[in-house]
Amino acid sequence: MSKDAEILPLWGHYDQLSLKYDPELRALWYFLLPHDRPCFNLDLLGELLSFQHRLREVNAEAAREGRPLPVRFTIIGSGIPGVFNLGGDLKLFNALIQNQDKDGLFGYAKACIDVLYPNAVNFDMPMTTLSLVQGDALGGGFEAAISSNVVIAEESAKFGLPEVLFNLVPGMGAYSFLIRRTTPAVAEDLITSGEVLTARKMLDLGLIDQVVPDGTGRLAANEQMKAMAKRSNAHAAMGRIRRAVNPITYEELIHITRIWVDAALQLSPRDMRMIEALVQAQNRRYNTDPVPLKFKEGMG
Repeated sequence: MSKDAEILPLWGHYDQLSLKYDPELRALWYFLLPHDRPCFNLDLLGELLSFQHRLREVNAEAAREGRPLPVRFTIIGSGIPGVFNLGGDLKLFNALIQNQDKDGLFGYAKACIDVLYPNAVNFDMPMTTLSLVQGDALGGGFEAAISSNVVIAEESAKFGLPEVLFNLVPGMGAYSFLIRRTTPAVAEDLITSGEVLTARKMLDLGLIDQVVPDGTGRLAANEQMKAMAKRSNAHAAMGRIRRAVNPITYEELIHITRIWVDAALQLSPRDMRMIEALVQAQNRRYNTDPVPLKFKEGMG
């Protein structure tokens, strides 16, 4: 049995996540394999929360025993070709808004925050979180991607916040994450324009850290982690300094989420029809049958 096969059960068993552990780099990859449309459905959010909880437990146990942390890096990616993630479950949004279900909307939004916040603060441990974006990262997918400490995108990746198309704004971290990478003016323009950006444009704006040719993202992530591992103490200290100077808090994210819920409940019938049209467009465009991941040697 390989070391990978021995250690993977530590993190749990999941239906909509595929895991890969690299013991040499102490890197844990997790690839999203959502059912139906490639969005953050409630079951996927629940699995992500369980995965993160187990990750913290395993690392915390090692720290208590004075052992090196089993996980020094986490990398979020997608197991669906051509799409990182399309964001929130618009079909669920539609139903909750039509029923004026404020508690249901807040519950969904909070579940998103409960997953994104730990990633943004690297689980309050001497770790680094990475995103590998291959394909479209829209709405909540955009938010998830830029919540990581390091964002690597392949050349053909696209990024966008389409919520303005149905008269809403993103409410699960977009503004908070953006203004820690760029200016408030740029952040607000991205949110209110609904523009879809190329990976190169995102790099030019300072919103992601690296753009690499298609098909080389895993290799680039591995090289990034190897470089950081050589100076792990400096990178850990720099991360702590960055959070001390410009901290992101759970309370901030939750406060914005409550604003988002109130705004969502004010959408008009015309806005709701636009949400329905976007769901149909997503269904037509994306083949959502997950393709089994194939990991090449040395590629993570």
